[in-house]
Amino acid sequence: MTAPIQVSHPSPDDDRPPPVRPALGAVAWKETVHLLGNLPLALVGFVYTVTMVATAGGLSVTAIGLPLLALGLFGSRQLGRLERARARALLGVRVEEPTPLPGPRRAGGFFPWLWAGVKDPVAWRTVLYELVRLPWGVLTFTVALVGLLVLWPVLPYVVRWLSNVDRLMVRGLLSPSDELERRIAELESDRGVVVDTAAADMRRIERDLHDGAQARLVALAMGLGLAKEKLLEDPDAAAAMVDEAHGEVKLALQELRDLARGIHPAVLTDRGLDAALSSVASRCVVPVKVAVDLEERPAAAIEGIAYFTVSELLQNVSKHAGARGASVEVWRNSGTASGRLLLRVSDDGRGGADVTGGSGLAGLAERLRAVDGVFVVDSPAGGGTVVTAELPWRGRG
Repeated sequence: MTAPIQVSHPSPDDDRPPPVRPALGAVAWKETVHLLGNLPLALVGFVYTVTMVATAGGLSVTAIGLPLLALGLFGSRQLGRLERARARALLGVRVEEPTPLPGPRRAGGFFPWLWAGVKDPVAWRTVLYELVRLPWGVLTFTVALVGLLVLWPVLPYVVRWLSNVDRLMVRGLLSPSDELERRIAELESDRGVVVDTAAADMRRIERDLHDGAQARLVALAMGLGLAKEKLLEDPDAAAAMVDEAHGEVKLALQELRDLARGIHPAVLTDRGLDAALSSVASRCVVPVKVAVDLEERPAAAIEGIAYFTVSELLQNVSKHAGARGASVEVWRNSGTASGRLLLRVSDDGRGGADVTGGSGLAGLAERLRAVDGVFVVDSPAGGGTVVTAELPWRGRG
């Protein structure tokens, strides 16, 4: 059976360099260039850091001390950015950029912004990095230069050992502050997914209104106008046109109901997930068993995401699965402090569903990841499909 496909981030080991070879390959040359560049850059960074700290510290008793320190730490951030770029280019170390500091307006005023700059952990770790780099830069420059001139047969092994220390220093001191910092970066990326999804939904609603109900209502108005003109001279034709217009009104109302259901179904608001998912299941082309085991209703936003996730998965079952039956299970896992809302949609169709390549499943995975959710697809060819989704549980306030 094919292993489940799960959306995941690359592991830190993905940027490990290739094994060392005695010959001076491209990787060894890049590492050598990096080590030779350590000394001049370490000198610049050390002089800047010592001058900045000494000047700002000496003026700390004046009004310009703290602003000068904040400005100097901002400069340290830029030195850290330069070192991360150099490590990416020459050492193959992929380190995420820390979250930029908010401006005075977003920080809530000048003094909160100033304090955030003074206690910036990213900048202070860059200061530490620049201070310890000078002796290390002297050592690596000397060893790399001597090795390049007289010890070149063992140079690849020497520069690998030295550059691995550099890799550790970059990861340890120039990476985002901690798990919270990395989480902020992920959430900023996910926010873009949410914005794009909302914009796409708005365009879809506008298109459906323009091409569906609006066009039908325009035709209805024209038909009623013609019927009004024929009302006196040809009552029978007018009656037929009114009857046709009545049918158009019913179709327009049905389209508006379907559109409203696509935005947010009334049955979900009034009766919750059990009734709403049962309604979706009744429109599926194959029999669907629905089992919802929830003692209380989740927050409206989580409930809506769960509804539309199941709805789209059942549409996939109708269009692509070739199944004879399907099932929907919803329950709450209370194993964690706040719990998780779990969804499982399974069918006995042809399988082979793919979460990659820009498919609808990939879009669902992105949407769930944007709200700290998990999306797993297990779909071996010929063995049916099981989709499991997790959402964070939030109760109704």
